[in-house]
Amino acid sequence: MQKYFMDISIKYRGRVFRTREINEIRKIISEYPDRSRYFLSREICRRWDWRQPNGTLKDMICRGLLLHLASLGIVELPPIRCLLPYNKFSHSRRPDIIEVDRTPIEGKLSELKPIELYQVRGTLLGKQYNSLIEQYHYLGYTRPVGEHLEYLAMSHGRIIACIGWCSAPRHIGSRDRYIGWNKDQRQKNLHKVIINARFLILPWVQVPYLASHLLGLIARRISQDWQKAYNHEIVWLETFVDPERGFKGTCYKAANWVYLGKTTGRGKADNTYKPNRSLKDVYGYSLRKDFREVLCDEVL
Repeated sequence: MQKYFMDISIKYRGRVFRTREINEIRKIISEYPDRSRYFLSREICRRWDWRQPNGTLKDMICRGLLLHLASLGIVELPPIRCLLPYNKFSHSRRPDIIEVDRTPIEGKLSELKPIELYQVRGTLLGKQYNSLIEQYHYLGYTRPVGEHLEYLAMSHGRIIACIGWCSAPRHIGSRDRYIGWNKDQRQKNLHKVIINARFLILPWVQVPYLASHLLGLIARRISQDWQKAYNHEIVWLETFVDPERGFKGTCYKAANWVYLGKTTGRGKADNTYKPNRSLKDVYGYSLRKDFREVLCDEVL
């Protein structure tokens, strides 16, 4: 016979799940004893209408919640059938190397114009982007988590830069203080914030002011592109700059980004409250004058 909890609350990913939700999860699991964890997470999302801003189910987050509840002994999940649906990219191979013309490009910015930005996600150019990031960016290529768009910048038929964006981290102290939102406001509107996860001017391209110019081009179109891809606007851009690697954030300053402070040097899953990585400078850029009103809105 199904046992129900009478008084319980569990916090996961900034949301509190109380007795009613926990008992409903247990009920759904008991209704489908022979179905996979993949099915259960999607069924829970369907019943709760738990969706991303673009309408897709939050089944990956739900699956993480189920694993968390199982680790606490609150639910009992069916055996794992296949690792692929939960983390199908955990063993993905590195991007193929695609050679490009590496003839040096020097001179004035005006000589490169017109510079065109190509959004490459879902196109054949996506493999080219992945290859260049893997070869020439110091962090290499990793598959973005959550919403993301990538761009190639081209001049006269040649690739000159790669720029990648993805969903922003849930909590950055300096950013949160600058915006002035509270926890509920951040949880509701965080999807309107994205981070510049990769920015690569190809090493054989040596053109003054190119990086800040590209940031300006991106700022004028990124929200519209995000609206088409994910059905919501972008209000705030941010990035990390690692001074320990000698980076000074010069191009962001030149493009009128605002220095907000430093990171804490802790990962998102850290529970030691001690720095375990380099402290990075945080920069932000608003795409609307009323960004604070939009991001601090609580109306559902």
